[in-house]
Amino acid sequence: MFFMGVDIGSASSKCVIIKGIDEENESEILATAVIPSGTGTSGPRRAFEEALKSAGMSMTQISGIVATGYGRNTFSDASERISELSCHAKGAVWILPGVRAVIDIGGQDAKALSIGEDGKLKEFVMNDKCAAGTGRFLDVMARVLEMDVGMLAASDEKAEGIVPISSTCTVFAESEVISQLAKNAPVPDLIAGIHQSAAARAASLLKRIGATEPVLMTGGVALNAGVVRALKRASGLEIRTSPFSQTAGALGAALYAREKSG
Repeated sequence: MFFMGVDIGSASSKCVIIKGIDEENESEILATAVIPSGTGTSGPRRAFEEALKSAGMSMTQISGIVATGYGRNTFSDASERISELSCHAKGAVWILPGVRAVIDIGGQDAKALSIGEDGKLKEFVMNDKCAAGTGRFLDVMARVLEMDVGMLAASDEKAEGIVPISSTCTVFAESEVISQLAKNAPVPDLIAGIHQSAAARAASLLKRIGATEPVLMTGGVALNAGVVRALKRASGLEIRTSPFSQTAGALGAALYAREKSG
């Protein structure tokens, strides 16, 4: 039996297909897909179709679909819809058994989750009222610097210092970066400051839940090694990532689909 999880975020759509249960009672990931378009766009359908194509499967072979994320209620093919908090927790436990905290930084919000010894979500805090420290924040900063957001981490590695960005508002931080550029601040040092600013927001969320290790970072920003390094410094915690960090929510949704089949 095969199961699918679809995570429809504000900025991207993710899909994961898993094989139900093998001889060791474990699930196997067969395909993943990430489309940089979120709710209200063709992204969810494209992620769905790309995952099926990657797995060499048809819709008729899928035994259950769970949708999660900001746009979960818009996906008509789902048999059930579950909150992204529960799905990220479920996916994180699969990725990193024994995980005790999750920091999820997505396109427009950030969440810190505390996971109990039983692998279940204990508590959470969210930064959902402001884009500061999120993927959107990094997109805006990359645009100001006239570079692709995917180039930020590589430039961060060349930094010889950190130009601090003190503003906690994306709009004011943008003005601050422009001002620093006018002063000929080294771009790598400026990017290190941008990453430090984003990490400070995430670290405060981890502190609020009393996070303990192991900590897993999920969401698209987990792909930015510069933010991960800055978050380690800001939190004093070892921050783990995985090749499945960006698709953790969709993975958790697929695991719930498997559970509910049976």
